[in-house]
Amino acid sequence: MAESKISIYPLLAVNFIGTLGLSLVLPFLIFLVERFGGNAIIYGLTASMYPIFQLFGGPLLGRWSDMYGRKKILLISQVGTFISWIIFLVAMLIPVTKIIDVKSEILGTFVLTVPLIFIFIARAFDGITGGNVSVANAYLADITSDADRSSVYGKLSVSTNLGFIFGPALAGILSVTIYGEILPVIAAVLISLVGILMIIFLLPESPEHTIHMAPHIRGSKAESGILKENIYSVSNKMGFLEIMKMQGIFRILSIYFLIFLAYNVFYTAFPVHAANNLKWNAASLGLYFSILSLLLVFVEGPLLSWVSKRYSDYLLLTSGSFMLIANFVLLVYSTDFLTYVSLVFFALGNGFMWPSLMSILSKTTKKEYQGAVQGVSTSFTSLASIVGLVAGGFMFSFFGTATFVIAASILFGVFLLSLKLDSSKKEDP
Repeated sequence: MAESKISIYPLLAVNFIGTLGLSLVLPFLIFLVERFGGNAIIYGLTASMYPIFQLFGGPLLGRWSDMYGRKKILLISQVGTFISWIIFLVAMLIPVTKIIDVKSEILGTFVLTVPLIFIFIARAFDGITGGNVSVANAYLADITSDADRSSVYGKLSVSTNLGFIFGPALAGILSVTIYGEILPVIAAVLISLVGILMIIFLLPESPEHTIHMAPHIRGSKAESGILKENIYSVSNKMGFLEIMKMQGIFRILSIYFLIFLAYNVFYTAFPVHAANNLKWNAASLGLYFSILSLLLVFVEGPLLSWVSKRYSDYLLLTSGSFMLIANFVLLVYSTDFLTYVSLVFFALGNGFMWPSLMSILSKTTKKEYQGAVQGVSTSFTSLASIVGLVAGGFMFSFFGTATFVIAASILFGVFLLSLKLDSSKKEDP
């Protein structure tokens, strides 16, 4: 089979490079936004630009990857990231020119400047071309067997976490030079360029990126128009509603949405909780997330590889969601000890649940529609990210640590849906 002939490691390297470039800049994005005239709310809007525009770009790029090939669309996505960092670099080099002073009851007081607009454009452009996640998931589904799928998605998550480990560390080293934050941005530009070169020269095209055609319409130049027409006719039918009608897809994507909703509530509320209730500083918070990333590398790497050969994706999804519920419940007690105990549950829960869910989605979807379905899943996660990022801060302001109980309740919905997902699978002939 073609599955065994293509190495996954070039794709993992491309994913690592993409995450590394992003995590180089995110640690000091808040300081740049404030320096260019923004406030905390504008920072939140800046951070949400990526998922807002990915909401529209992800499904389109996913469908295109079914039609034109995974490699071509991954290349477009990576070029988009490269251009977005160029725009970001321009924002840091141009003078801070004021456009208008804004005093709003909703957005607060801030100054709209030219560099601030450039940063908004950069994050939006990266989002609209941000189909790399959905296309990478579809690519892995093309080249791996069902038996190895969960383990392979775990390795993809490991490459992501490694990027988030090394990126902030490298940013810290580069930003203390005389060039300040501009050097990490230049590094992000160069790293994105390396990603482009790796896709061009090291990543082969997936052998399963288009629909399985009958032999009589493959081959000659005269027949190429028939092939193209057939690809278009089938792919054009795979709109949002058609994908939602596929058996089992809506339930799986609902789980996607709920997981990312709970995650983003956590990632918004926890730093405030750590600063106000645990009395942590930036170094303590950085240590916490570094330990989490290291634990995730272990869980999603060797541990998941071992357990996925012994237990089903459905069992790992269900048990993982239960562990994440325990993580959020422990956070309510606001002690350092229980917070770090909860960290273990977070790593185990996320490490078992997320790769298993991606594996289930890829196995539920026919090969010819992997890109389209993965693209729609990106929209679900983007929408959940937008809602969670906005709601998390407001909820913590009103409910305090009870916000984590709300996140646990959301994940209890994931737990119930995963039980039904397993039952529906058993009922299939």
